[in-house]
Amino acid sequence: MFQGGDGWWGLKVGGLGAPGQPAELPLVPVDVQGQEYQLRVEPQDPVVPARGSLLVNCSTDCPDPEIITLETSLLKELVSSGLSWVAFQLSNVTGDSKVLCASFCNGSQMTSSSDITVYRFPERVELAPLSPWQPVGENLTLRCWVAGGEPRTHLSVLLLRGEEELSRQQAVGEPAEVTTTVLASRDNHGANFSCRSELDLRPQGLGLFQNSSAPRQLRTFVLPVTSPRLTVPRFLEVGTSGPLACSLDELFPASEAQVQLALGNQTLNTSVLSQGDTVTATATATASAEQEGAREVVCNVTLGGESREIRKNLTIYSFWGPTVNLSGTIVNLTEPTVPEGTTVNVTCAAGARVQVTLDGVPAVAPGQLAQLQINATERDDRRSFFCNATLEVDGIILRRNRSVQLHVLYGPKIDPAKCPQHLTWKDRTIHVLQCQAWGNPEPQLQCFQESSGVHVPVGIPFRVGLNYSGTYCCRAVSSQGTHTLTVVMNVRDRNSPFVTIFMGVSATLGFVTVIAALLHVFRVRKRNDIYHVNPGSTWLPLTSKPPNEVLGEEPS
Repeated sequence: MFQGGDGWWGLKVGGLGAPGQPAELPLVPVDVQGQEYQLRVEPQDPVVPARGSLLVNCSTDCPDPEIITLETSLLKELVSSGLSWVAFQLSNVTGDSKVLCASFCNGSQMTSSSDITVYRFPERVELAPLSPWQPVGENLTLRCWVAGGEPRTHLSVLLLRGEEELSRQQAVGEPAEVTTTVLASRDNHGANFSCRSELDLRPQGLGLFQNSSAPRQLRTFVLPVTSPRLTVPRFLEVGTSGPLACSLDELFPASEAQVQLALGNQTLNTSVLSQGDTVTATATATASAEQEGAREVVCNVTLGGESREIRKNLTIYSFWGPTVNLSGTIVNLTEPTVPEGTTVNVTCAAGARVQVTLDGVPAVAPGQLAQLQINATERDDRRSFFCNATLEVDGIILRRNRSVQLHVLYGPKIDPAKCPQHLTWKDRTIHVLQCQAWGNPEPQLQCFQESSGVHVPVGIPFRVGLNYSGTYCCRAVSSQGTHTLTVVMNVRDRNSPFVTIFMGVSATLGFVTVIAALLHVFRVRKRNDIYHVNPGSTWLPLTSKPPNEVLGEEPS
């Protein structure tokens, strides 16, 4: 029997002798009849918890034993005794020890001993911290420390992956240190490793006592030696934004990679997306005037405490304008308008380092403005002034153009070439009075008969009558003045005497011509029928020949 913190406990010691069986004694008393007597210690070779208590009983079968004593280095207290037995309470058992019972029987000494084994649970079971990240393909050493724990011959240390046993070793040393090696792989990523102690007292009838360390999670990774791919615009104008993109393949685990994009010293707000073993980061860079010039865009990919970086140049430039300005007596700011005769100054300007050209005339130097001066006339109305700006950025010529149109106010005019001053038309016919006027603003054109004041439409077909004959005043009117042109219109009657006489003369001449033609035909036919010969002629008489006779044949 032994007493622990919770009371009395029975112990069954397997393999070391069973309770109730006598221990082998070096001296065995014998009585006169030759009977042997023995002294026993119970329990035999007990296992007790550290600082526990134990009840030890010394007993003999000797009928008349002398005093029975218990020899031990532990604190003991006599509990009870009888003729052939005595019981002692041992307390505060802190370490392994041996107890010895002694007595005399028939003048001979009897002794018996028992070994007390103390067990302790380990005070600390700890798995050494793992590396935050372990490269795939490299060996990982697991290390476990076990402090305390007895008896060591019954204490084992296990290294586990989850519940899978990787190694089992007996605890040796104080503290006991146990190691094993594991090859880091992708399958090990996220796995929990732990250390466990096992105090196996099942042979002593107490059971298996386990104590585990806190688990530690392993994170494995793959980071290729190649640099990321970085896409950036070559140029970026101040005040504008441009997309940036950075990606890296063959990462594991890609979802845990950290990607940072920066423009110069400015860290950008980055959006990271992983798909399979590829990670992609995007950001938007906004150029400011303070960043003008050559700047570096940096992409940094970090995984497992290692980084891959790539840098590319981005040129930030300022290219405002060009702007075209007109100065003078400007009437309308929305559409620059000046009265005719106004002196107008035209200027074209852009930012520093920008070369400008105004209507083909370049500025003196980059950064300087180009200008010209005109005296506005009607030919300058709706004239456009063109400003061209060029800027060299990193060997590339950038161009921008801008134009402005000038409006000139001038008085109305009627074009004599497009408005005939003498018109002759027939009565009851349809005609169009073609007259055009121009000016700025566009004038209103009207034509009216001076005698009657009757208006005739301009540019629209109308039927003329005899009453339309007369002198007309065509007047163009605008806010800039008035211009007039005289037009004479002569409308003739369809049946005038001249026409009648002309037709009579034509009929008479036609009749005379017909009579003359008939007389001529009659004379010709008459000559072809009969010919008369003078009597005194020596020529043969000529006779008429029928039409069917051949010419040159003599009559029969």
